[in-house]
Amino acid sequence: MEKIRKGDEVVVLAGRDRGRRGTVLGRVGDERLLVEGVNRVKKHMRPNPLKGDVGGIVEKEAPIHVSNVALFNAASQKGDRVGVKTLEDGRKVRFFKSNGELVDA
Repeated sequence: MEKIRKGDEVVVLAGRDRGRRGTVLGRVGDERLLVEGVNRVKKHMRPNPLKGDVGGIVEKEAPIHVSNVALFNAASQKGDRVGVKTLEDGRKVRFFKSNGELVDA
């Protein structure tokens, strides 16, 4: 079970965007995430008339390593570590390590 999923709100812990919050747009492989508004890079695109692309300089999000982000805890207003535990009915749920509050409830 992944501790950080698509749609989660995360806080960046390291890098030039440290402290910035954003929503996870998706996963790239097992260890990288695309986070909205974080790690933006400029990509030079060549025009392609067959696809209708104009070309130019496009700004887009680049993947960031999952170790450089933490799930945002609304109770403490900070990034928090996440654990996984199994409930009595057999479901696996995520919880915040600092206060034990469930993420998926």
